[in-house]
Amino acid sequence: MFSINLKGKNKYYNLYLNLRGEILSGRLKTGEKLPSKRSLAADLGVSVVTVELAYEQLLVEGYIRSKQRSGYFVEDLIEGGSVGREPPQTPEISTAKKYRCDLVKGNIPPHMFPFNTWARLMRLVLSDCGEHLLERVPCSGDSELKRSVSDYLYRSRGMDADPRHIVIGAGAEHLYGVIVQLLGRDKVFAVENPGYVKISSTYALNGAKFVPVSVGAQGIDVAELSRSGAAVAHVSPSHQFPTGAIMPAAERLKLIAWADAVDGYVIEDDYDSEFRLFGKPLQSMHGLRPDRVIYINTFSKSLAPSMRLGYMVLPPALYEKYLKIFSSSANLVPLFEQKTLAKMLDGGYFERHISRLKNYYRGIRVKLLAALSGKCEVTDTGGGLHIIAKFPNALSDDEIKEKAERAGVNIKCLSDYLLSPLEGVEKRAVINYCGLTEEILN
Repeated sequence: MFSINLKGKNKYYNLYLNLRGEILSGRLKTGEKLPSKRSLAADLGVSVVTVELAYEQLLVEGYIRSKQRSGYFVEDLIEGGSVGREPPQTPEISTAKKYRCDLVKGNIPPHMFPFNTWARLMRLVLSDCGEHLLERVPCSGDSELKRSVSDYLYRSRGMDADPRHIVIGAGAEHLYGVIVQLLGRDKVFAVENPGYVKISSTYALNGAKFVPVSVGAQGIDVAELSRSGAAVAHVSPSHQFPTGAIMPAAERLKLIAWADAVDGYVIEDDYDSEFRLFGKPLQSMHGLRPDRVIYINTFSKSLAPSMRLGYMVLPPALYEKYLKIFSSSANLVPLFEQKTLAKMLDGGYFERHISRLKNYYRGIRVKLLAALSGKCEVTDTGGGLHIIAKFPNALSDDEIKEKAERAGVNIKCLSDYLLSPLEGVEKRAVINYCGLTEEILN
């Protein structure tokens, strides 16, 4: 049997890393059957749930496959078998530099998290649900939370999302991996350029091909997309990261027409739609063509990235396919958290929390723009929690970042988010003010 090292607090994740390493190194061969969850749990002295979570993560990411009543088997990653080398190990102790002001990370300030509300709702869930919290969660998530998300989407975005077609997942990256399995690794995924790098890297890690497509003032270039050979387009039409571009109605209709022409799908990543600071949130593309649009969002921006809780609304045909693939799998998000979030949504607590955050960020934005006045040219579309600051007198992007670092400020430029060369992005800093506080700005 292979060697397993479960040092550290997160035993399921360490087991996942160990098994992944055995597969990538070739010590676990293509087609080899893994031990049953119960036998491996007994051998390692851990719970069956720990092994189940590790197996589910490997299954979602495509390292193993499941056969009904037979167990789990090592997947053929590439023709000829294993990759033949160990994946790089993430150091347990972070050596990341500490900054006085971080304009890259997107975490809300700790004092803005609704600790009291969350704790009260957790106690209520314990009282109401009791032993039910120990039950296995259906693959697509708890039905109560799915209904709550559907109701919330209708109230906040005017979306008519059937709760049956909602899938609860352990964050955006997990859901991206699920989408690859639904649509197939033979599909080419178009991603925005510049864009959020984790999107393309997650597709690559899941064995999918991707192609960068330029983003302009009106969002992704649909003409370039049509020439790309892609059958899936991952876009953020309401507030693109990092450019801030908003896709107008005409371009959205062109994007839907493209999806029809290639018999493909649009992945609408609505990652920060709650934070339109002025006016109402923009209309979702999902309402235009629910059969062509996969809507995806998370609670990372609004609550905390550590919660790893997101959701997607699938077209009916894809949801049926999802059930065929994942029906024997348990959902990776703990039922306790799902029930608590459902109560937060149903009781109006989440919307009050968002309203409080928006008021807070309006004040932060005013102070930030005042601090930048006369020093740069600001592009701000009024949505999301980042702006673009152009420094025309700077010599280069490196100079902008070096000056900021000397002042104890962590910052990235638009060019840092490029997947392929693109003109017109020089001397532009991306200022993510999600984590800013009044103390920092004063």
